[in-house]
Amino acid sequence: MASYRYDVEVLHLLVSPAHAYFGRARDGAAQVPTTDADRVELVAGKGIVGDRFFGKAAHMDAAVTLLSIEALEAMAEELGVGPFDALLTRRNVVLRGAHLAPLLGQDFALESRGDVVRLRAGRPAHPCAWMDRMLAPGAHAAMRGRGGVRCQPLSDGLLSRGPAVLVSPVPLDPGQAGIPTLLRPSRLP
Repeated sequence: MASYRYDVEVLHLLVSPAHAYFGRARDGAAQVPTTDADRVELVAGKGIVGDRFFGKAAHMDAAVTLLSIEALEAMAEELGVGPFDALLTRRNVVLRGAHLAPLLGQDFALESRGDVVRLRAGRPAHPCAWMDRMLAPGAHAAMRGRGGVRCQPLSDGLLSRGPAVLVSPVPLDPGQAGIPTLLRPSRLP
């Protein structure tokens, strides 16, 4: 099986033990502790240790969310606003140089600082209406088709902030990372 290697950068690793947006329309976003970690531990089939989705049965196939920073940069430019705080999207792993849409339905790996974490990209990480309040008016619509991917960790390992390599079974085009796309799995698991 062919594999393609892409140099990427892990910019943010968000870990939060509680939900900030679920079911809070009247109250506003919850004030929950959130860490932008230098390193996180992933456990196969469970997610990121300490995160709100860790070990939750309903989220086993979607416990880790990945987002391309290029998507946020393109959205900010389109909406005519300053740069967005990537952590407000509540995605766990924010990458630079990662074209994520073709990974849907695929097993892939992230290599960082000598560690390898294998993941399966199961479905798109669709944005919620909170993006209009947390990022900017119009962000919810602008984020459709580029909200990232929800993944299941297939191996235990550490993921670190900084330079990394994305190992993909399919060719990717990092120049397309910020372009909205219809997100459909290229292969069903």
